[in-house]
Amino acid sequence: MTTPASRTEAISTEPIPSPGTPPKRLADISVMIGGQGGDGTLTVSDLLGRYFRKLGLYVYTSRNVLSRIRGGHADASIRASCQPILSIKPDVDILMAFDEQAIEIGRSELGPEGIVLYDSTGSAADVPQAYGFPFATLVGGQVGQPIYKNTAAYGALSVLLGFDPVMTRQVIEERFTRRGEEALAKNLKALEIGRQAALSVPGLADRWHVESGEAHDQILTIGNQGVALGFVVGGGRFFAGYPITPATEVMEYLQRYLPAFQGVVRQAEDELAAINMIIGAAYAGARVMTSTSGPGLSLMTEGIGHAGAAEIPIVIADCARVGPSTGQPTRHEQSDLAHLANLGHGEFPRFILAPATPLECFQLTVDALNIADKWRAPVILLLDQALCQNTTTSPPYDLDGIHMVRGKRLSGADLEKMTEYKGYAFTADSGSPIAPPGTPGVWSQVTGNEHDEWGHVSVNRENRLKMMAKRMGKMVTAVPDLPAGKYFGEPHARIGIIGYGSTIGPILEAQERLKTRGIRTRFYQPRTLWPVPGHELDPFLHGVDVAYVVENNYTGQFARLIRETVPWHHAKLRSILRYDGLSFRSPDIIRPITEGV
Repeated sequence: MTTPASRTEAISTEPIPSPGTPPKRLADISVMIGGQGGDGTLTVSDLLGRYFRKLGLYVYTSRNVLSRIRGGHADASIRASCQPILSIKPDVDILMAFDEQAIEIGRSELGPEGIVLYDSTGSAADVPQAYGFPFATLVGGQVGQPIYKNTAAYGALSVLLGFDPVMTRQVIEERFTRRGEEALAKNLKALEIGRQAALSVPGLADRWHVESGEAHDQILTIGNQGVALGFVVGGGRFFAGYPITPATEVMEYLQRYLPAFQGVVRQAEDELAAINMIIGAAYAGARVMTSTSGPGLSLMTEGIGHAGAAEIPIVIADCARVGPSTGQPTRHEQSDLAHLANLGHGEFPRFILAPATPLECFQLTVDALNIADKWRAPVILLLDQALCQNTTTSPPYDLDGIHMVRGKRLSGADLEKMTEYKGYAFTADSGSPIAPPGTPGVWSQVTGNEHDEWGHVSVNRENRLKMMAKRMGKMVTAVPDLPAGKYFGEPHARIGIIGYGSTIGPILEAQERLKTRGIRTRFYQPRTLWPVPGHELDPFLHGVDVAYVVENNYTGQFARLIRETVPWHHAKLRSILRYDGLSFRSPDIIRPITEGV
């Protein structure tokens, strides 16, 4: 049905009239907003997220957009719950559609009691419980620009969900005040247009009521922001990068944060320049980082190998997306691991850390800086699109546990006690003391060629053997400094689950749902992927009969690395894979486990 156009009145703060029947109370709700790029789907998601946060709810959002400025289908999903969440709900409760394509795509996601609100200006919906409103026509005529239809849609949703009118208005004011009085006034008018249109439909107002939660101390953030803030507080002072989806926000946040701490951010002409810029800054003594994604990582590979050979401490944040080649820039995947584990030609030490939440992005970025400095080696933060860009509630970033480890850095006083300085000295733990170039009394030489302890190019056989053992020995001596894995679920369950990165959310939810069916599981979340943590995997796999490795790629890359590291557990491993550009949802994990019981 389509509501008649209604006259826009002054912003109403009157409570929504009570329906004839009590509203259905929801402690976990999912809303999907779809339309064309430029319709403002992400804005509606943001407005709902702000309101849900005022209710003290945990929030998780995802987006499905094309790599273009405008046009093409785009949708956003937002979930709000009284319980902690790190994934999208399996079913959609409300679909807000701005065109027929969004209806067709979203209808398959609807739950059994799902409701559809849609813009009937140029669309029709042949689905149950669908309510059409000519949002574009209404705001186009009364506000002057149809673009404000997204705010009108938010107004209609606020009526359906029984939102408090005052809080609903506050969200608009918080979102648009910084854009000036005119923009704020037009959005407030569009809000009321949407509210009045929805109020004119009998029985729609307050159909559902969203419960309040207790997550008022949480913040809304994304993984890329956690990486940027971790770099700042971890002492990072030089960043160079090149814009690439889904990593660009790291550089954008640092452009905002780092100058206040006498730091430098450089947008390089390409990824080749970016990796060499940070190598130079690191050699001079700065703590450095770059961020990129698959195509950029391919270009950086030779530079990372140079840093490994020259023992220069650098950090690379790899925000993985669908590959190969350009792939799907805005879609989710975890297919970079095999590349990173075998990065470049030759052999050199590198460490791969895998955070799973924005808070871990913050913490492990600090860890990455410390590990790189202490062991003079490249450290890669392996993230994925969902972790990088999906907004979620998170505990505030705590500075109390932050500390800096600079490794064996020599002071002037240290050098005065030395009879000679060797930048690549052989030591028991493979870590050589270092003084940055320019330190008085120090003569420095660096090269990507094989070299001796002084940095002189060498083709001596015995020196080669010793240098290889020195560099690769770091993969053993550094293990106590690498982030340990985490364990969830029943400690004695015979069914195991292994997953890293953003798979943590759907895995934890799957565990809870399996538990209600009497299926008990234990979950191991590795936070170091290279060197493969065999000392954690071996006892975990010894304690289970079967272990499901959950990852977003076609070939089961982490499962393959596990088999290479602990081959005696080969028969226990099963892969649960998804590689369609979308994140896992809990049923994707529940189904194969229940079938295997």
